Amino acid sequence: MAKLDGGTFLMGDAFGEGYWSDREGMARPVTVAPFAIDTTAVTNARFAAFVEATGYRTDAERIGDSFVFHLLVPAGAEAHVLGSVPAAPWWLGVEGACWQRPEGPGSDLVGRAEHPVVHVSHRDALAYCAWAGLRLPSEAEWEYAARGGLVGARYPWGDELTPGGEERCNIWRGEFPHRSARPGGRTGTVPVTDYPPNGYGLFNMSGNVWEWCADLFAPGQPVIRGGSYLCHASYCNRYRVAARSHNTADSSTGHGGFRCARDLPGPVEESRGEPGRRPQPAP
Repeated sequence: MAKLDGGTFLMGDAFGEGYWSDREGMARPVTVAPFAIDTTAVTNARFAAFVEATGYRTDAERIGDSFVFHLLVPAGAEAHVLGSVPAAPWWLGVEGACWQRPEGPGSDLVGRAEHPVVHVSHRDALAYCAWAGLRLPSEAEWEYAARGGLVGARYPWGDELTPGGEERCNIWRGEFPHRSARPGGRTGTVPVTDYPPNGYGLFNMSGNVWEWCADLFAPGQPVIRGGSYLCHASYCNRYRVAARSHNTADSSTGHGGFRCARDLPGPVEESRGEPGRRPQPAP
């Protein structure tokens, strides 16, 4: 974990790019106490250790299905597709999809031990935190950490999405949601330490997977931050550090994960981010 001093920072949208429905708010001073936060999202390997120690079953396992991006459903698995989300038809409910089988029956975690765990609900994340003696970060803590010491920047590394032509995060490239422009049409998660860290040594604070926060956007709907491998400027410009969204506490998807935080001793009182609301699954 990275130990951060805390203090007052500018939280919110400094560019007027936020979505009104997300209630990002303009940049304003917010104060956080000293805290520590995971340098990466929780990996499949770490979550597997939790499950082995406790026998925990995730919400997706108990319910029997979870949401998978349509291009990731394995060939021949059509019989396990239960339907799509009307407002986002690229999301398919797949019987048997869960953290151990991210694309449903026939998939596994081979070669993905260091990828972020996905198909975890807010309740699953809280259960892991309780086992590990940790907690989820507040929304204000998450944004303070994501900024990496930069003031008012658009991304964890600055204002340009691809400085010098260099990709700095795992987001959608190509024609969403039908064609990925990545080699071989690849999409999905990447290892948690892919791409350079920000100024605080934190990896993938933009893209890869959405991350649960402790705060509620509305009753029963916790805040999620960071965007995912499916975010694209054409419809979901939420990989900016000020961007926010939300999901229902029992929802799980193939692009949702989390990282943990913990308190550190210090004199500063934390002021959490403003509340704000949204249906599942997230974009």
